Amino acid sequence: MLNEADSIPRIGQVVRILQGREAGQYAVVLKLIDDRYVLLADGEKRKYDRPKKKNLHHIEVMDYISPEVQNSLLETGRVTNGKLRFAITKFINEVVTDLKKGDQHDG
Repeated sequence: MLNEADSIPRIGQVVRILQGREAGQYAVVLKLIDDRYVLLADGEKRKYDRPKKKNLHHIEVMDYISPEVQNSLLETGRVTNGKLRFAITKFINEVVTDLKKGDQHDG
């Protein structure tokens, strides 16, 4: 059973979108609106100034928080699209690539 606190994303955390047009894509949490909705952006298709409001049930929280994005948002209240793109690229290179590598070793 997932602890409620664990399933709430944090600012700067990478999530995977499960439903909607962007299903299967990754985005970064910009803001928690309330206990049901977050604002997401990826710096590319979904820019910082036009974030997407998503229901928590429609995203999967990844075990990765971008310190660059988190610090920027906490310190200045905003973040550049470049930083968002960087965070997702880094996440994919570090985490997703490792997962794929792991798949290949299963005989």
